[in-house]
Amino acid sequence: MPIARRSEEDFRFKENDQKDREKLYKLRSGPVSVNHNKRKENTKIALIGWGLPSMEAMQRVNRDFIVVSLPEFEPYAKKHEIPFIAWDFGKEPTYEEVYERSAKLHDRLREMNVDHAVPIFEETVEWAGALNTRFREEPGLFDHAILFRDKAMMKRRAHMGGLNVGVFEEAGNREDVRRFFKRINQAQLRRHQKEADPVHVKAFNKAGASGHRMIMSEEDIDKKLSDSHFPSLVESHLPGLEISCEAFVHNGKVQFLNVTEYIVFGYSMMVPPTKRVEKLRPQIREEVQKVVDAFNIEYGVIHPEFFIADDQKLYFGEVAYRLPGGHIFDLMKKTYGFDPYQAHLLCCDPNTTKEELEGLFPDETKANGHAGSFLVYPKKNFISKVNVPQELEDHDYFEKHTLFKPAVNKIDSNQEGYGNHLGTVFFYGEDDETVKQLLQDYVDHDFFQ
Repeated sequence: MPIARRSEEDFRFKENDQKDREKLYKLRSGPVSVNHNKRKENTKIALIGWGLPSMEAMQRVNRDFIVVSLPEFEPYAKKHEIPFIAWDFGKEPTYEEVYERSAKLHDRLREMNVDHAVPIFEETVEWAGALNTRFREEPGLFDHAILFRDKAMMKRRAHMGGLNVGVFEEAGNREDVRRFFKRINQAQLRRHQKEADPVHVKAFNKAGASGHRMIMSEEDIDKKLSDSHFPSLVESHLPGLEISCEAFVHNGKVQFLNVTEYIVFGYSMMVPPTKRVEKLRPQIREEVQKVVDAFNIEYGVIHPEFFIADDQKLYFGEVAYRLPGGHIFDLMKKTYGFDPYQAHLLCCDPNTTKEELEGLFPDETKANGHAGSFLVYPKKNFISKVNVPQELEDHDYFEKHTLFKPAVNKIDSNQEGYGNHLGTVFFYGEDDETVKQLLQDYVDHDFFQ
């Protein structure tokens, strides 16, 4: 058998291939670490967004601050002598627009001796990231902030960091969703089944249930989705119990971990969770530290969500870099006996000393009872009065409610997700199962008539 002759081109290819391999070996691949430099001493912190508990906490931790929020809060700020800058954040600006517009805000804050920004709400995360990029002269900080807003980027980063995630893609139109839906069900061997496996379509950068659609069939794709929903993230369904975590991080380590159990998603939650979830705390803590490491988080509070499957395996849902919603901090304050708003601000500040953190956090495994919150949404477009059942108010575990009749009877029916809740019902008691049952019992009750 004749020996095949190697051409000159073959040898050149081999030589070039070897050079590429050597270059690859020398290349440091993977995520780039961002520079979380400490801020200067005797400078101020900007709170981006309006939150009275955070302002009060700032005063308690003796930090100078300035609030940056919407112009309608300015009269209140002036009346109560709150340092304030009125700022119009705009309606759903692009990330490029945020970064460009942040230059003017940065200059104003610099003049007032500010060199660090802390986001209070979901929509202010990228603004804080843009400002800190300018304060630190570190371009990567803005991209780092976007990691917590863009769900597709977030999922990819978590996946590369070794967390369990579902299958996901970016969808530009309904046909992309249709192809994804078919492929998921083929992989699940459900192509010939009557009931298909659902998929989820989510907005890239909205909080909670806003912009979220569950697709149960191909008919749902045309019925539930319009052009306005794209581009978006589409992902496989993760079955199991959903929890959120509120992790207080300083110097890259979780200092305190709260675990919140979602009793009825979108409606009710409980702190700490039921015994069934609490026994998984070591495993949950390990996964949360993975998030901290994978996302290169040095300071602040993160709010990751996980699904606990039947085999007790944890799947990463998403993560936010701001205060949690649903009154979770208030539930923590009730059951753990410390001030999470104060702890949030101390953890956000790179200048916080080890001594300031000592004694701040209680033992996360020893809560004082169970606290739950039930968010109440109107079920009709016209309401005239509040309707709280007498048996609810008479229950030993009922604490209070904040339900109110809106100034106008007509409710906007075009709201995203569950809409805006018109108050909350709070429960507190020793027995976890009793609190859980109360948080389930009133989902179908119409609190407004």
